[in-house]
Amino acid sequence: MKAISVIGAGTMGNGIAHIFALNGYSVRLADISPDALEKALAAIRGNLDRMIQKERIGEPEKARALANITTFTDMGQAVSGADLVIEAATEQEALKKKIFADLDRLAPEECILATNTSSISITAIASVTQRPEKVIGMHFMNPVPVMKLVEVIRGYSTSDEVAHAIMELSRQIGKMPVEVNDYPGFVANRILMPMINEAVYALYEGVAGVLEIDTVMKMGMAHPMGPLQLADFIGLDVCLSILQVLHAGFGNPKYAPCPLLVNMVAAGKLGLKSGEGFYQYAAGSKELVVSPRFRK
Repeated sequence: MKAISVIGAGTMGNGIAHIFALNGYSVRLADISPDALEKALAAIRGNLDRMIQKERIGEPEKARALANITTFTDMGQAVSGADLVIEAATEQEALKKKIFADLDRLAPEECILATNTSSISITAIASVTQRPEKVIGMHFMNPVPVMKLVEVIRGYSTSDEVAHAIMELSRQIGKMPVEVNDYPGFVANRILMPMINEAVYALYEGVAGVLEIDTVMKMGMAHPMGPLQLADFIGLDVCLSILQVLHAGFGNPKYAPCPLLVNMVAAGKLGLKSGEGFYQYAAGSKELVVSPRFRK
């Protein structure tokens, strides 16, 4: 595989484009918004500059990586001649199905269609295509340039050949692929999201405050980031969406989202991306300041 198309230029999409371009692949990054594409390229440049500062790459590698990326607002042009398409759009099943129906029509017949979904059924997404055996999940972790893990998720009809090809490709770009089967939340979020949800419940029920909950998990369990800070980093809307997928998929009340999380998303308090969640975020500052809503 040499030609990679990435659909969606948000945080995950530009991270995926970054890692493939840095490893010498020709990357076509597509988004319906020209502004999103400009922001994506700026983010990639910034991430490459940080790699230079850490002496992981030099200026020539940065220049080659940027030269490997071409941007498009037209999906048909973006996927023409692609060996692999990776969809990294918003975590909404209806949207992903619409994109995959279009990709099935527009992408070359032999092209593999992958989704970066963190929880939605690969089998359901594949069902709108005429090539379900060529549909697979590639769940990258955020931030993509840093995190090694890729969950490779086999849908009901995904072929052995496609699964093996994606596992090998993931290794070639320096990732650690782990193959899992297609059940709600896969492995990462089936385990992570209930923990985050329980942390929100502990706050909601007055067991402890934001800093106290995060400190217990960081200092007591050696987590690099507390669960409430991590929820802010992921996006509270994304956490809610994944919990809703788990709750609907398993029909088990243990996955029911905490009412506090539901209310925060309804109020637009989404975490880092909105400037406030369990913490407040000031531009250019890494200091953790508890949101006024949760101060004692």
